Amino acid sequence: MSTSSPAIEAEDAPPAASGWARRITDGVEPKNVIIVVLPLIGVVRYGWSGLGWAVFAALFAAVIPTWFIRSGMRRGSIEDRHVGRRRRRLVVLPFVMGSVLVSLLAMVWLDAPADMTAMVLAMFASLVPIMVITVWWKVSVHTAVLCGAIVCTAVALGPWWLLALPGVALVGWSRVVLRDHTRAQTAVGALVGAAAAGLTFWAAR
Repeated sequence: MSTSSPAIEAEDAPPAASGWARRITDGVEPKNVIIVVLPLIGVVRYGWSGLGWAVFAALFAAVIPTWFIRSGMRRGSIEDRHVGRRRRRLVVLPFVMGSVLVSLLAMVWLDAPADMTAMVLAMFASLVPIMVITVWWKVSVHTAVLCGAIVCTAVALGPWWLLALPGVALVGWSRVVLRDHTRAQTAVGALVGAAAAGLTFWAAR
């Protein structure tokens, strides 16, 4: 997600770099990370039943929020799929939080597997500081979601998954090159995601 007039710390990038940055930003956007990580943990930990719960959670954490954003784009109230303007995020983030909370409550009520419920709780927990920070500053949701997902996966499936952490720096680079965030915004996003999602998942599973 970006701002209307960010204080960017990078110089203009060559076209090739901008092209790769756009591919990375679009390919590793939060909804895609969620759609990949939830089934991965669900299947490895619980088999086919885990996949079912992962699909249910992804519906509320990725599919419904994407529908909301695209509806806003059609109405003209949201300019782009990454919700570039900080003030627009103050509308989108509460909706996403509400959607995730609905799935969390349903999964608790239906006695979903512990790791799947913990993953949804971790997502909600990371959205809380992101929302608070966004009131004043446009922290990177891309790096927050990716870093949080990697840490949660490492907790669930083993520390080797931490080798994927350099990918967070690559995503952060793409956000800076595209002038959607500053380096500080991507770094803080990664720290918030790792701490909020990682610690919550570890404590709740």
